[in-house]
Amino acid sequence: MPPKLAEIVDDFASAPREVVLEMLLEFSDAVPPLPESLAGHEGMEQVPECQTQFFLKALVQPDGTVVTHFDCPPEAPTTRAFAGILAEGLAGASAEEILAVPDDLYARMGLAQAISPLRIRGGTAILGRLKRQVAAAVSEA
Repeated sequence: MPPKLAEIVDDFASAPREVVLEMLLEFSDAVPPLPESLAGHEGMEQVPECQTQFFLKALVQPDGTVVTHFDCPPEAPTTRAFAGILAEGLAGASAEEILAVPDDLYARMGLAQAISPLRIRGGTAILGRLKRQVAAAVSEA
């Protein structure tokens, strides 16, 4: 797991339940805006498992690092928090590091005690689709 993401996981796992929700809100505000090239979600994949519209795009760079882009409406703070966590935690990560992220990431963070199982499934689907995009890009290269 990339070091930045491991640190975020540890922070959440050790935080009291009442602080976890505040931490999620902070990450929901940390989603970088989309570049103009992805305006209108052009070339992005929608994650239908999410209750709200969520789009993502992973680009594997020539040096093997991955650039991620996420878009989700501000009125869906929990889902946006998943995007913020991944955007920050995976910044500068290699394709191999991203593919090694455990599928039960959100359970390891202790989020099951703070948010609904439906939201956890949505977050898990986001991670799964992101990893699938990275794996496809690596196999094409």
